[in-house]
Formats: sequence, structure tokens, C-alpha cells
Amino acid sequence: MMRLRALLAPLALSAFAFSAFALPAQAEKIPLSELSRYLNALTTAQAQFTQVNPDGSITTGTLFIKRPGRVRFEYNPPDRSLVLAGGGQVAVFDPKSNQPPEQYPLKKTPLNLILDANVDLGRAKMVISHKEDGTTTKVRAQDPEHPEYGSIDLVFTAGPTELRQWVINDDSGNQTTVILGEMAKGGDISPSLFNITRETEKRMR
Repeated sequence: MMRLRALLAPLALSAFAFSAFALPAQAEKIPLSELSRYLNALTTAQAQFTQVNPDGSITTGTLFIKRPGRVRFEYNPPDRSLVLAGGGQVAVFDPKSNQPPEQYPLKKTPLNLILDANVDLGRAKMVISHKEDGTTTKVRAQDPEHPEYGSIDLVFTAGPTELRQWVINDDSGNQTTVILGEMAKGGDISPSLFNITRETEKRMR
């Protein structure tokens, strides 16, 4: 559960976080309609990521996205954990355990808001904050029907619109930042990468 919260949970955006990518000198607030368009067009993507955990520790790995509803976080050694979202579930694989992964409904995590088949940030009460700081546009979103599931802060740069990082508040108040490297968009990503049953069987052999 701690791994899920660490992944799906905000941390104050630090100088370290922003050092992961180059920022433009000045930017205007990107409209919600444009941000929704960008997320809906993000069908497949792959990127290196850096994760700042609630306890201040840092992990790195590779992220695979296949919208809707699928994401894979492969952590680099020595942390060999794996987190998958697929089939409406999130599975957390503990490399030190020979037990099946812990699983949770994807719809009950803030990450579902950007993996949904139709992202509409203009939906009533979904966005609770939308601002810019001169270099980035920041949006805080939540499930308007279930705010108790937590919220996700999305950080974008403009020209062209790019998602640079997200910061998640989980239902227990934990906070985590995921900083993205340059994303390779498009192309084919095998559905098997997001198959929880297949991954479970592979690890249980």
C-alpha cells in the first residue's frame, strides 16, 4: 500500500524538480480546453521518470503509457518494484514478496483522471485550481463525484504543450512528485506490458 501511495499521492515543487527539464522564459496560462486536447491525444508514450517520495527519498525508472487506462512504472535497480495499471486495476508488485500483487481499483486513484478515455478538464468541479507562474501552467484536478479519492496536480509547459510532471495528494494526505523526462510519443506499445495476470504468473514461476 505504501508503494501505491508513494506513486499515486503533492510535494512542494522544488528546484530539483524543475531541473529535470528546460523551461521557457515566459508563458501564458494554457486553457483547460487545450490541456484536455493534449491529454486525449496522448495515446502512447514512453519516458524516463524521477520520483520524489513522501519521505524525501528519490527513485527513478521508465514509464509506459497506453491510454485509456494503462500505465507501467518500471523502477531501476536496486528498487525492482513494478506498478501496473490495466483492466481497471492498479497492481503493486513487491520484488521481496512471493505473494500476488496488491490490487486497487484504478478509478479510486487520482491517476485515473489522466488515463480516462475522455479527459474533460472543463467538467464542473473537476478542476479546483488553474494558474500559471510565468513558466508553467498548473492544474489541480479531482473526481468531482469522489473528492475523497484525492487530487492530482499537473504541470505543463507551452509552445508546444507538454506534460512535465504530476504531484498527487492521496486519500491519506501523502504527497509524491513524478518528474518526466522527454516523452517519446506514438508508436506501438504491447498490451502485454499492462497485463496484470501475465505479470503475476511470470513472477510466481
